Amino acid sequence: MTFSSPLRIAAGVTFALLLPPGTAQAFDLQSPDIRDGGTIEITQVNSDMGCSGRNLSPALVWNDPPEGTQSFAITVYDPDAPTGSGWWHWIVFDIPGDSRGIPAGASGDVAPPAVESLTDFGQPGYGGPCPPTGAAPHRYQIRLHALDTARLGLDGSAMPALAGYMINAHSLGTVGLTGLYGR
Repeated sequence: MTFSSPLRIAAGVTFALLLPPGTAQAFDLQSPDIRDGGTIEITQVNSDMGCSGRNLSPALVWNDPPEGTQSFAITVYDPDAPTGSGWWHWIVFDIPGDSRGIPAGASGDVAPPAVESLTDFGQPGYGGPCPPTGAAPHRYQIRLHALDTARLGLDGSAMPALAGYMINAHSLGTVGLTGLYGR
């Protein structure tokens, strides 16, 4: 899988065509799979830990990154997890700076130089929502970070806190959306 697939380009063009003529675009993040503030569909929900979703990472489309962007990182974080420190569901970095999106189900199939690092599930790759039964819906914060470096110098064994530190140290700008899920 590459980050410059025709599907990705078509999705970006479609979003651009929806804007009125003369409208300036700003760095933003959109997903056909997760509406900001909406409930996350079963397709993105975990397929383990008592949940019965499909565990597919969402499609994401972005445009107009800050000047100087050399790469991107994507993080998915649940600040409501009952751990005292939240829960990292997905971390991808070193996404080429000319990318404008990723397709649904990209996790596990990211093309180098992009790297998926460890999450709080103890392995690299996307792990969908699966909050405790009876808990209020959790917030799943999907963030796209524009970075000032092409490579963070980390590999797939990077711990979430280290990856987060390096991402924030090189951030030129961050956009995001938040999906909700409870059971």
